Amino acid sequence: MKRLIYNDLVKWKNNPARKPLILLGARQVGKTYILKEFGAKEFKNFVYVNCHLNEFTNNLFHNLMVGRIITEIERFYDVKVVIGETLLVFDEIQEAYNGIASLKYFCEDMPNLHVVAAGSLLGISLRSGESYPVGKVETMKMYPMSFSEFLMAKGRHGLVEVVNGLVWDSMKLMNDNLTELLRQYYFTGGMPEAVKTYIITNDIVAVRKVQQEILDAYERDFAKHTKTQSENIRRVWNNIPVQLARENKKFIFRAVSKGARATTYEEAIQWLVDAGLVYKVERVRDVSMPLKFYVDSSAFKLFMLDCGLLACMSEANPNAMLLGSNAFVEYKGAFTENYVLQQLKVSGHHAVYYFSKEKSTMEIDFLYQTLERIVPVEVKAEQNVKSKSLSTFVNYEFKDKGFKAVRLSMLPYIDQGWMENVPLYAVESFAKCGC
Repeated sequence: MKRLIYNDLVKWKNNPARKPLILLGARQVGKTYILKEFGAKEFKNFVYVNCHLNEFTNNLFHNLMVGRIITEIERFYDVKVVIGETLLVFDEIQEAYNGIASLKYFCEDMPNLHVVAAGSLLGISLRSGESYPVGKVETMKMYPMSFSEFLMAKGRHGLVEVVNGLVWDSMKLMNDNLTELLRQYYFTGGMPEAVKTYIITNDIVAVRKVQQEILDAYERDFAKHTKTQSENIRRVWNNIPVQLARENKKFIFRAVSKGARATTYEEAIQWLVDAGLVYKVERVRDVSMPLKFYVDSSAFKLFMLDCGLLACMSEANPNAMLLGSNAFVEYKGAFTENYVLQQLKVSGHHAVYYFSKEKSTMEIDFLYQTLERIVPVEVKAEQNVKSKSLSTFVNYEFKDKGFKAVRLSMLPYIDQGWMENVPLYAVESFAKCGC
């Protein structure tokens, strides 16, 4: 299945000033698959070194002389590493002692060799005590499949062309078709194995089984910690659907356990964020550039990395999601907001915030920042699109800022001057265009 990150990998390969690449992403988002495809298609020679439970890599980095490391790899795998022709991939590199630290020396001593490191919990390792090669590596984030990637996997390339081109008139004609496919995406989500299973079998039970197996694998990762740590991670993780089903989706610690305080679960939340399993959307106190200056870290929302996994964990009825409009309105629009955030992330807007005013019901679902402006976003899960908070925010509260807002809904595109209504199935393309 085609992944858009492939183009970014090619750009990295062809950049003469490149550094060793660290590919970040949660378990099962397709990192290994895309690196193997990239290595096979773009290089004469591809060396894949999996450090997971690999006795060979346990001592491979006992000293960080790059020439010796390469020689050992050539001997063990019976290959020849040739600069300019070989892609060297270290998968699950966090499991090899000094593996991450070695990237500094690859950068300094063999800068022309194409080296990529990846791992399912690499984000955790980068925060651990192991020496991190600051300034000597590049990073790239990989997410679950976006809606456009889902359409490509379904073979709907004509629809992809229309949506990516923001051809609003054509989208209006194809609205029913795109809405049906969006409903399917809410159910499958973007985990590649779930998408592949759905396309090949069209069996909703088989898809749910794949999703549950992924969730079970995450739970096994939780268990690698001390009993208290793993239990706190598990409690936060399992409580996310409950939090998202609330009208106000701000994360409430006492909803996790009675009398809980922030200090009890801070480490658990950070672990889930670093593992790529949740997205933390923090509140901003004011709406000026740069938004990061105005973050209130005490108030935030937690979303899951994938709307399909959220549906599975929530035990949402697959038939109701696929055959009716429930997918868009269920859990007070939780699936829709989770979907929107996924698309914003894969579109390159890694820092997404929300705004709420003290002692007021006014709240803006998401805010993201381009080079030129701040974009207030309101998410509507259906065609009932009254936007009192959004209108108050743009036309009264921050009128002097000249904001132009975006409302995401099931209605066709319309530009109302102060706000553009964008159909939900076009959010990824709209956000990518820098709008």
